[in-house]
Amino acid sequence: MKSKRLFSYALALLLFAGFNPELFAQEESEDYVNFGGAVRYNVVLTDYEDDDINMTDGSLTMDTWRLNVNAKYSDIILNFEYRFYPTFNTHFVKQGWLQYNTSENSNVQFGVTQVPFGNLTYTSHSWWFQGPYYTGMEDDHDMGLKYSLVEENDWSLMAAWFFQPEPAGPAYGAASFGNGGAGRYSYDIIPITGGAPWDYVLGGNETPQSNHERNQFNLRLTKTLPFSGGSAQIGASGQFGQIYNSALDENTSRYALALHTDVNYGNWNFKGEWINYGFDAQNDLGQSVDYVYMAAYGDPYPVATEMNMYVAGLSYNWGVDWGPISSLTFYNDYTYFQKGIDGFNDSEQNIIGFMVTAGNVYTYVDIARGKNQPWLTQNFGTGLAQGVNDAEWQTRFNINIGYYF
Repeated sequence: MKSKRLFSYALALLLFAGFNPELFAQEESEDYVNFGGAVRYNVVLTDYEDDDINMTDGSLTMDTWRLNVNAKYSDIILNFEYRFYPTFNTHFVKQGWLQYNTSENSNVQFGVTQVPFGNLTYTSHSWWFQGPYYTGMEDDHDMGLKYSLVEENDWSLMAAWFFQPEPAGPAYGAASFGNGGAGRYSYDIIPITGGAPWDYVLGGNETPQSNHERNQFNLRLTKTLPFSGGSAQIGASGQFGQIYNSALDENTSRYALALHTDVNYGNWNFKGEWINYGFDAQNDLGQSVDYVYMAAYGDPYPVATEMNMYVAGLSYNWGVDWGPISSLTFYNDYTYFQKGIDGFNDSEQNIIGFMVTAGNVYTYVDIARGKNQPWLTQNFGTGLAQGVNDAEWQTRFNINIGYYF
């Protein structure tokens, strides 16, 4: 009922703004309120472990609809986005921050804001994201305070402190009866506390992990190097924080390091990244564990506590004049997950595809393949912890069509 009321209020505001074109006029003031959003549809066809391409495994769904609000009043800027995922029966805040510009090139943001780590805004070209997203290290959003100093064609610095992850929305799947906070946009460590519905995750024999992310510090430094025909941004990122076990009332530590580059040359773009991370996590008996539980969109899965990730993505943008179609962007994105735990099997992910730009409509056509990738399997969630011995490539054909306004 709350989501229905939210939608009703948002629709009323949009209609009111639409019938009063001067309400948010900017001719006499720099202050403004702008509304936007998106509606996206998804087409899926899978070829997983059963070795058969079965049309009954395909689906056509409404992937997402979202509401965006951007506003400025008296030097304070607001950026807010709320998302609804009908397929996953969940909805949540993706971002919501207040910004004050401390100078022409620097600002401070407070609220749910993007974590300054690795290539920004994404290290991927596809709808699918690169591998770091599935371990909480690409397009992550948390609750805290961030400072940014950005000089064009020069050095840039970002520093942040996040007290906790972004607020979670309801999750009506396996996580619906727990308090683990699995309904969220970006992957975070969540508590798996045992009992219904968590027994299906723990297998009935495993000790619960009441773990939460707390007190995360981030530092990101980049340098832009222009050259004839393009530019290269090179950078390094560090992330340090705590894992709070509420059952033990104890904190342990976690870290992540990254080297990254984003190169533009003519119509070409290359994104590369190396990430190393480690989680010193424990279960509710105080025993050290080899994996933690992470979640987004409603369902959790285990992720190894030590890993290197090697990321590379290449794209080419081709401008065309085909009616409403203005460009095609071709890409291939690859991630190798090298786990640092004895007996754990490594994972791979490769996305090849293209994006069609037609006005406000963006269409991603992806062939997503993975070995021990938690989403690219008929057994959701397996892969980023121990994984399967001698895993084979699994394939998903995905088309995502979105109208953004």
